[in-house]
Amino acid sequence: MRKRVLTITLLIILSLVTVTMAGAKSLYPSKPVPTKDRHNISEIVHPNSKWEKVATGSGFMEGINFDRNGQIWMVSPATGEIMKVEGDKVSIVDKDKFPIGAKFHKDGRLFITDGTGELYAYNTKTKERQTIVNSYNGSPLNGLNDLVFDDAGGLYFTEPFGSSVTNPVGRVFYLPPGGTELQLFQEGIAYPNGIAISADGQRVYISEFGSNRIISVPSKTAKDQREMAFAFAQFEGGIGPDGLAVDKEGNLYVAHFQAGEIVVVDASGFKYGTIRLPEDAGTFTTNLTFHNGYLYVTESLKNEVWRIKVKKEGLVPYGLQ
Repeated sequence: MRKRVLTITLLIILSLVTVTMAGAKSLYPSKPVPTKDRHNISEIVHPNSKWEKVATGSGFMEGINFDRNGQIWMVSPATGEIMKVEGDKVSIVDKDKFPIGAKFHKDGRLFITDGTGELYAYNTKTKERQTIVNSYNGSPLNGLNDLVFDDAGGLYFTEPFGSSVTNPVGRVFYLPPGGTELQLFQEGIAYPNGIAISADGQRVYISEFGSNRIISVPSKTAKDQREMAFAFAQFEGGIGPDGLAVDKEGNLYVAHFQAGEIVVVDASGFKYGTIRLPEDAGTFTTNLTFHNGYLYVTESLKNEVWRIKVKKEGLVPYGLQ
């Protein structure tokens, strides 16, 4: 009897392994091994493309994105300023506590992650602010950093304060569309910084600043939850990846902080190469976004906004859909 039970158990295990392997083949389709270099940065930018300085400001500029009128908005955690670009100058619209990340909602409000541990919505017309969440399971949130909306209006945001490569206790949260019940999405991260969603909506890319890499985690709406979290792209030099942006082909653009460059990788994590800022620019590349055929970047050492013409079209953010 014991032998029969053992045999049946082994058959069940083998069948499960077979099903798992079959699922893996469908989940990760094989691609031909390339016979030459996979990519070149010229696929992203034309060799003759030049950086253009858009504006100069102050503070520590981050959170760059566009409203429906084509106006650039940003924030500065160092000075608490909410800003917009007018002409070639950065003007201060309002001052608050410790704004770090910013993204527009479809309804026109600017959602801001604050270093005090608060996510709030800012009305750019009336200057009114509304607290969205500031606690989880009855405990205050730590300092927040970056955020991104999914296509349904759900919101992911990072909570890095207090974490590092030697103390990986950073977390990422998810707020369902129209909800107030915060969900813990991921934890145990060495300073989660920038965040973005893949072009197909199946993955969430998280800048693990303390480990100088990007990690990929199945999104809340992923169709196949068999996909696991994994190290998507590893970098060298600088300090770590900050802001992220994705184009319609699924390529990921990474603001590499203290490197003065944008690193571009494809949907499989293979690098196209880097787009370096001009020699006279600073190296504190913080955030980036697409608009009308250009890639816009904030550099926060000299507090400048730069742009460069690119061959790819960026994903339309939730706030502009």
